[in-house]
Amino acid sequence: MNSKNTILITGATGSTGSALVRSLAAKGVTVRALVRKPPAAGRFPDGVETVVADFDDRRSLASALTGVGSAYLVTSSSEQAQEQQVRFADLAAESGVEQLVVLSQLGAEPDSPVRFLRYHAAVEQHIREIGIDYTFLRPNLFFQGFLAFAGLIAQQNTFFAPIGTAAVSAIDVRDIAEVAAAVLTQDGHHRATYTLTGPAAITHQQIAEALGVALGRTITFADAPPEQFGAALEGILPPWQIGGTLEDYAHYSRGEAALVSAAVHDVTGAQPRDFAQFARDHADSFRTG
Repeated sequence: MNSKNTILITGATGSTGSALVRSLAAKGVTVRALVRKPPAAGRFPDGVETVVADFDDRRSLASALTGVGSAYLVTSSSEQAQEQQVRFADLAAESGVEQLVVLSQLGAEPDSPVRFLRYHAAVEQHIREIGIDYTFLRPNLFFQGFLAFAGLIAQQNTFFAPIGTAAVSAIDVRDIAEVAAAVLTQDGHHRATYTLTGPAAITHQQIAEALGVALGRTITFADAPPEQFGAALEGILPPWQIGGTLEDYAHYSRGEAALVSAAVHDVTGAQPRDFAQFARDHADSFRTG
């Protein structure tokens, strides 16, 4: 185990980071949450230390890393993500961090047609080369990503995406957090790469059916041309992110994200949640948008 007890969680208000902070705090671990601005009272569990830092500010990152034994690395998806993650990894190594757990993505390859997968691959390779101990977590599409459709589903009982009948082994963010918590608090995960998926590969039609069961009404899914999907994202996501999301969906539609892995169970001892469980747990969000 690490000689330093503090675990730094970046992206602490994001989907995986916030779930990870809660999981570690429940285990009684010393947690430091990195945020971009001071959090509101009650944002984190009691006992969680917060530190304000910016991925583009080396000095603030170095300060946040002081006394840290392990760190969880995730950044917002942007054109700067690769540069920011490389900078953080270098500073972590310089600061004596002994373990870096990195949120990557299933299919991360340097020659991928998906920009997100290329930058994740580049970050992974850099971290391998700087000598710090690492664990790479490569999850598939998040169940929580479907909350972006909540307003449309609440109002019109339908949603759409350019994926056809292709199946994707999507995963609940809570399971990613449980894997990360185990990796950060147990031995035996150094220099490992874990592909993280849900228990099955599912189609968007099956997702619509599961939502319908949870909500008690019929929910439909419609395949849509990429151009229509991209236009619907305008004003919600920046252009670079829209382009990457369309590349992601093309990747899904080619059947390249249907692999099912046992890693969640292997690392945590628990089976990953299925989409039906997610739909039940978040039903109110799809009722109100």
